[in-house]
Amino acid sequence: MHYDAVIFDLDGTLLNTLDDLADSANHALEHCGFPRRTVDEVRSFVGNGVALLIHRAVPKGTTPEEEAACLEEFRQYYLTHMRCKTAPYPGVLELLDDLKASGCAVAVVSNKFDAAVKGLCADYFDDRVPVAIGESEGVRKKPAPDTVFRALEELGVPADRAVYVGDSDVDIETARNAGMSCISVSWGFRDTAFLLANGARTITANPEALARVLA
Repeated sequence: MHYDAVIFDLDGTLLNTLDDLADSANHALEHCGFPRRTVDEVRSFVGNGVALLIHRAVPKGTTPEEEAACLEEFRQYYLTHMRCKTAPYPGVLELLDDLKASGCAVAVVSNKFDAAVKGLCADYFDDRVPVAIGESEGVRKKPAPDTVFRALEELGVPADRAVYVGDSDVDIETARNAGMSCISVSWGFRDTAFLLANGARTITANPEALARVLA
């Protein structure tokens, strides 16, 4: 194993959460009297946390108070509907099992709010992911390296012995800011052309290919 730890993004990397995110966003939009968004639109909105997702989803001219109400409705609905259609990508559980068996430490660092990150990781990954960190008040989210550094501290692994794995430009920038290697994945919410245009150096097309790069 080239690394002592692998830090994963969550949405679009380990879990396909897109349909539940889109359903929850559209519930909140309709609840607030706003037009719905397509799944592809929601795909383009994710990656920077749910506050920016909703900011991008609401119509231009929405007041801050209306946007805040829509965000709160999204949060409450998503917490009780985030497991309806979400599932690990094929091969992800086997990859995590192999990493655990090899003694490689694993964590998840996401811009999704912390309660959802911890809940999803507990439900879908059990003890395969002992450290799961999401967005929380007072802590800078990705691409700032703060949450990654916290994960590394909990794992007891220095940044130069770890790699960050994610599906977006935010993940590439996060790894750079943390002084870590980065492996991008093209099975998530951003395609290969987008990743290359945003500085990706290593891209894998499926978890089996990722396992070979990590070995």
